[in-house]
Amino acid sequence: MTDTKSPLRIDIVSDVMCPWCIIGFRQLETALEANDVDHEIHWHPFELNPNMPPEGQDIGEHLAEKYGTTPEQSAANRAMMTERGKELGFDFNFADGFRMHNTFNTHQLLHWADEQGAKHALKLALFTAHFTHGRNLSDDSVLVEVAGEIGLDRNEAKAALTDQRFATAVRQEQKFWISQGISGVPAVVFDRQHLVTGAQGVDNFKSILTQLQQEGA
Repeated sequence: MTDTKSPLRIDIVSDVMCPWCIIGFRQLETALEANDVDHEIHWHPFELNPNMPPEGQDIGEHLAEKYGTTPEQSAANRAMMTERGKELGFDFNFADGFRMHNTFNTHQLLHWADEQGAKHALKLALFTAHFTHGRNLSDDSVLVEVAGEIGLDRNEAKAALTDQRFATAVRQEQKFWISQGISGVPAVVFDRQHLVTGAQGVDNFKSILTQLQQEGA
């Protein structure tokens, strides 16, 4: 894309509990670099497990309950995702006792971070906190620490979570994307009109970007 054109807008609907969301993003990021695409990323909220209790749930139990996944299938899937992550420079650490958590407050914190110009940095830090370090993202103190680690004000982060000031805005945005037909993540929308779902792979993302570049030539 030439310098005279606007950056390619990329909207990504995702949840930090979703391993395919970070895999898909890393694939997309690699394709964007390879194709030298001027772009801007906009993250949007989606809750995979809105009814998840505060204590979370063991990932094996969760997958068995939600999808009927056997322990063997679950282990094989995690091994495959770990390998995919390694290829893309992201470390999954599915240790024994790895848990899934509720992310409503996580999305509220991301909404707040957007006002600080740090939503993208916080999103990536939260993926690492959850999948690499196994930190409990349903614990507000953990969320505040992650925000602080990327340079955001801990006191302001804590206040935003305590008073739930962004709860309504996050609910509305979630409803909007569901109304647009989004029922699973990652969901990637290019230029506000081309929807791609799932972790497509680097080559497929390259092809999509090439087509968009040609259309905009």
